[in-house]
Amino acid sequence: MTTLALDYADRDGQRARRNWMLSRVAIYGALCLFGVVYLVPALLVFANAFRSPAEVALNGMIALPQSFSFDNWVRVWTKACVSGTCNGIAPNFYNSLRLVIPATIISTVLGALNGYVLSKWRFRGSELVFGMMLAGVFLPGQITLLPWAWIMGKLGLANNINGLILIHTVQGISFTTLFCRNFYVGLPDEIIKAARIDGAGFWRIFRRIVLPLSGPILAVTVIWQFTSIWNEYLFGMVFTAGDEQPITAALMSVRAGGSSAAVLIGAIPPLLVYLIGGKYFVRGLTQGALK
Repeated sequence: MTTLALDYADRDGQRARRNWMLSRVAIYGALCLFGVVYLVPALLVFANAFRSPAEVALNGMIALPQSFSFDNWVRVWTKACVSGTCNGIAPNFYNSLRLVIPATIISTVLGALNGYVLSKWRFRGSELVFGMMLAGVFLPGQITLLPWAWIMGKLGLANNINGLILIHTVQGISFTTLFCRNFYVGLPDEIIKAARIDGAGFWRIFRRIVLPLSGPILAVTVIWQFTSIWNEYLFGMVFTAGDEQPITAALMSVRAGGSSAAVLIGAIPPLLVYLIGGKYFVRGLTQGALK
């Protein structure tokens, strides 16, 4: 009886291991299939970036490159005009850098200050103010086009990178305030009270206590703002033109022969940001969620 029971137990164990292996194979097979489907467009863009315009015209967009060439990359990067049609995204790339760096820094600093005030220096109506600022998170950008057009005209910032810096700074304050306020709520109030008792004021507490503890959430806001501003298309297309356009808007004017290379050039900065700071982004979001 004991031997028979052991045989049954062994068979059950083998069956369980086999079922487990089959389930693993099915799960990973499905994930690999979904991954391939998701990556195919990106692989096609990457392959076409190294194909000549003649080869693309001959074999179509969906084909492996017969030879690798960096001519597309050089052509779309350098500024050149042929028969009235200008090509080259270098000025637009620098425009995006001129836009994204100050807009990210300013909106992050303002969001940190707002979050600090709304969480640790509450006043009558602070929840109402936070709710009104939070509404900006859910406000579509299309709704703000006409108000921003009026403001840009009054300030003389139309077709100007400084105008886009103002727009993205204001538009981003809702998100940065939300992130920072929810993070600062989790900081112990006793630390702030002890600093007040010791004579520290608003700014000293913020600089000496709050900011040193804000690393995770500041990483989240910087990465979020950088990628959101860099990839934004609507405002850049509506309020700028020509050499003042950021790279996302300028991609529309790149000729088909170099569009894939231009897209990859435009994707490099946000990709680098995520590769360098992606783990801090996830860590900051998780830490804020737990708190």
